[in-house]
Amino acid sequence: MNLMGHWQVVAASVTGKSHEKHNIPCQDAQGYKRLSNNQLIFAVADGAGSAKLADLGANIAVKIALETLEKQINSVDINVVWEDYLKLALNEALTAIQNESVTQEIEVRELATTLIIGIATPELVAVAQVGDGAMVVEDKTGNILELTIPTRGEYLNETVFLIAPNAVENAQFNLWLGQPKYLAAFSDGLQMLALKMPEGKPHHPFFSPLFKFVETITDETDAQEQLMGFLRSPRLTQRTDDDLTLILASFNP
Repeated sequence: MNLMGHWQVVAASVTGKSHEKHNIPCQDAQGYKRLSNNQLIFAVADGAGSAKLADLGANIAVKIALETLEKQINSVDINVVWEDYLKLALNEALTAIQNESVTQEIEVRELATTLIIGIATPELVAVAQVGDGAMVVEDKTGNILELTIPTRGEYLNETVFLIAPNAVENAQFNLWLGQPKYLAAFSDGLQMLALKMPEGKPHHPFFSPLFKFVETITDETDAQEQLMGFLRSPRLTQRTDDDLTLILASFNP
């Protein structure tokens, strides 16, 4: 494994126009952590618009999933089965949400959220997804590939949430073996801009400038402010009024 490189990462969530108008908090959440041996873990969650505590559900899902992944990776099992790591993280996030519903004395549906989680190394990307949003990777040769695509529910504009029956068993799992140069994970607010729907193929003109941007970061605080500015720009807000979340990463050998 290459121990000389490093991940550059910038991530942000912003409240959509419709939520700002009705004074509803951002129902998206995201997080990431760089681990040893050039491993990067990340998570994106989008709370259900109909759920009273959607923001809490999304934040719990991200926090617990990342903690679970980090604990597993640090336990150092040489026979790594990445799907098992990801499945456990999804299940632990679900359990935490179920426990929170008992504590709050509310129906678990009031904490409903989607969840995308992933592990990236210089040699692979492993990702799991319940619900909409998506994850893409660009390899060393400039190919941009979708690792997950939005999961549709029974009806148009309906998705699957982590609390749904068999959501973890039916989650998307993908192990991509290759050398990632850039990664992006995002909530459904961006998917109509970032993907060619309905097939879910990445829209190259959307990602190319963003990947160049993350590669040239010198100040992470300044980069996050710039990313938030992009997510709030008229170019995006004229086309979507949803909450927006984007994690960008670049691996520099």
